[in-house]
Amino acid sequence: MNSIRVVFLFISFFVIQISYSQKKKAPRLTKADNLIVANLRGHIGYLADDKLEGRRAGTNGERLAGEYISQKFREVGLQPKGTDEFFQSFEIYDGKQINTSTHFIINEHNLVAEKDFFPFPFSQNINIEALPSVAIQEADMPWFYDLKETLEENKNNPHFDLTEYIRNNAKKAKTRGASAIILYNSADIDDKLKFDSKDRTEKLDIPVVYVSRAAAKKYFSDQTATLDIKLKVDIGEKKRMGRNVIGYLDNGAARTVILGAHYDHLGYGEDNNSMLRTGEKAIHNGADDNASGTAALIELARILKGSKLKNNNYLFIAFSAEELGLNGSKFFTEQPTIDFSKVNYMINMDMVGRLNDSSNVVTIGGYGTSPQWSSLIDPTNKKNPFAIRIDSSGTGPSDHTSFYRKDIPVLFFFTGLHTDYHKPGDDADKVNYIGETRIINYIYSIVTSPIIAGQKLAFTKTRETQTTSSLRSGGVTMGIMPDYTFSGAGIRCDGVTDGRPAQKAGLKAGDIITKVGDYTISSMESYMQTLGKFQKGDKAKVKFKRGNEELETEVQF
Repeated sequence: MNSIRVVFLFISFFVIQISYSQKKKAPRLTKADNLIVANLRGHIGYLADDKLEGRRAGTNGERLAGEYISQKFREVGLQPKGTDEFFQSFEIYDGKQINTSTHFIINEHNLVAEKDFFPFPFSQNINIEALPSVAIQEADMPWFYDLKETLEENKNNPHFDLTEYIRNNAKKAKTRGASAIILYNSADIDDKLKFDSKDRTEKLDIPVVYVSRAAAKKYFSDQTATLDIKLKVDIGEKKRMGRNVIGYLDNGAARTVILGAHYDHLGYGEDNNSMLRTGEKAIHNGADDNASGTAALIELARILKGSKLKNNNYLFIAFSAEELGLNGSKFFTEQPTIDFSKVNYMINMDMVGRLNDSSNVVTIGGYGTSPQWSSLIDPTNKKNPFAIRIDSSGTGPSDHTSFYRKDIPVLFFFTGLHTDYHKPGDDADKVNYIGETRIINYIYSIVTSPIIAGQKLAFTKTRETQTTSSLRSGGVTMGIMPDYTFSGAGIRCDGVTDGRPAQKAGLKAGDIITKVGDYTISSMESYMQTLGKFQKGDKAKVKFKRGNEELETEVQF
């Protein structure tokens, strides 16, 4: 489950845990149940094994997990429904990188990239040979800047943004004739500058390069000397590939039900989404998140294939890159491998492996996305195999959101957060296999219910849940759901929450926010940091793009 969208679930689930503190006696397991339990242990045991190294999207561990899932789909008897057998591959934008052709040679000495120097991500790709002097700013020559004075002047200014200062002054220097900007820092103040691969601001018309303290001391001490410089900047996009795994059960029916679960997890926490704060490199096995949902998906495929009920076709999708921002499900909904007009509804399973034996609570989201759900799900029914907490919203911290945004009714099953969430301790031995079996049986009863058999479910729009905890800082929020697959400059709004500052200011889904107040939005991190500079009640001008138009509005937090 995507960590940057999950705090709201923790609060609501904690409250509901208290409300349902009574313990219900679990029903006896049938022979069929025992088979599900045994299979779940096998699926989760494999997917959450250390040898898969946390199933980070785009890695060998994810590849092994995908092959396991496709093998199980094949054994069950599903038809391949990807673009390459069971697989649907998609690109994951992984930020910017300094390409290997980048070099900086001073007086015939090669500087080492990211040790002795680095170009800023917004630098222009260019090749320069010149003979400049550090102290002289000549037209069509590289210009040198020592950051010492600027850092000392602003050391007590909490609002000073050094990168923004560098970007703005580089623009000015270009208009005055500079061919490149070479920065260094002789001050005792740590400037904390490094190559930011997540910076998505547009390229400037000039290269901007930072030289380390040691290299600057070696080459720039004599400011009257002429330097022989050969500089090439080559910054490109870094990408990796994710793969959805898709199997199809064709019953010749008029409509198709989609069941989904994401199978990727955090790897070693390389994408900064781990809750482990020690800095230690450790495998995050993600048994509950979301080997549990993936195992449930495989078992539902097996059970439905053996069912005699043929009122629906079933599409089973194991999504990748959910942890990076629903990338896999978003890609599928934009490039579906079936006729999307025939999709009836979608059920998503994310973290269904930790049903608490004391509270016995399962949260079912998406309840308000179709009026027919109320005829199938009754939270007050004492015969329910667990206590049910209803969440009406069709949006939330998992892949069903991508389908809701395409006007498809959804349900989302979730057993709650725990202390191992997004930590290395989320292991297979902590899964409640009997509890998960009861959830699988309940989902099976929904998709095979004669109450909705053969009918097209009506879609209803619901409230937009603000689920982006990482986009909250200093107590303020814009109320947007960002498009994590967007690789351009700024933050693209995938959704805008009703009644929140962005919606009140007139922002819409598809708008690209490029500036808030005086701060340029260069990455998700810079957006979060920018929000931290405002307090509730503050107002700020917001610059954004809508299509080819550049617009401005005012937001009140």
